[in-house]
Amino acid sequence: MISRIDATSTAKALIEELKHLHGELMFYQAGGCCEGTQPQCFKKGEYYLRYKDVCIGTIEECEFWVDKDLFEYWKHAHFELDVIEAIGAGGFSLEVPLGRTFKVNYRIFKPDELEQLEPTKINL
Repeated sequence: MISRIDATSTAKALIEELKHLHGELMFYQAGGCCEGTQPQCFKKGEYYLRYKDVCIGTIEECEFWVDKDLFEYWKHAHFELDVIEAIGAGGFSLEVPLGRTFKVNYRIFKPDELEQLEPTKINL
């Protein structure tokens, strides 16, 4: 099976740092507007998922959820979680006070990869 998401070593290190500070974590990436399109990191359970939001996988034991409409647009893409040294638009994300921001790099799956993707989980 092919994962829909992975992370750079820099992102994994930041996740471990945040887990040490805050405990279990989760990620949510909205489709734009007020939340922007940057992934947001929260303490697990402190972000209320919307109906039919999609969990595309886990990174370092943290679920990565995507807005249902954003998933429809990007369902043919692989997400790679990364970090930049900057304060992004996501003011509520746990990494912001550390002067860093999670970001996602995308690439389109090859046709043979589409047939081997790990299943998603939908919030009902």
